[in-house]
Amino acid sequence: MTNNNYKAIVIGGSAGSFSVVSKILSKLNPDFQIPIILCLHRLKYIRSGLVEGLNLKSKINVIEPLDKEKIKSNTAYLAPSNYHLFIEFDNTFSLSTEESYNHSRPSIDYTLSSAAHTFREKCVGILLTGANKDGAKGIKDIFDKKGYTIVQDPETCDIKTMPQAALRLFQPHKIMSPDEISAFLNSL
Repeated sequence: MTNNNYKAIVIGGSAGSFSVVSKILSKLNPDFQIPIILCLHRLKYIRSGLVEGLNLKSKINVIEPLDKEKIKSNTAYLAPSNYHLFIEFDNTFSLSTEESYNHSRPSIDYTLSSAAHTFREKCVGILLTGANKDGAKGIKDIFDKKGYTIVQDPETCDIKTMPQAALRLFQPHKIMSPDEISAFLNSL
């Protein structure tokens, strides 16, 4: 059961997720209002290209947030390379250079868990294809805080490790293909 008062959509992914996120963003309605927060594993020292690549496909603006930046509607935010991205209770972002977690910075678990605590039942969490277990605990936190959870169908993943790690922890509300995820988001 979904509600239509979601405050944020939080999406995590690793290996293979860039093309999935590009596809989802390309199919969004241009007036899509719910902020989308993306935490994708990316190469540490290659700063440019990902935001520009996503903006080529996306119907809404994609940016990398600055520390203490306010979250706005009709925008997708991509966790900057080599920073953990947290969502604060005052609806702003916090960037951190703490140690890697699950061999990753940004850590999907950190972003999803902070979204779970901030937005609670008003959060949609989506976990996509990836090669490690980062994100499994974070999406379960969203589920535990009564948010709505979606895991990409492992059969549609380039690498199944990340969604399978989540599915071993709990049963999400939905298991969907990328096309189904796009349709679901547009229905909100």
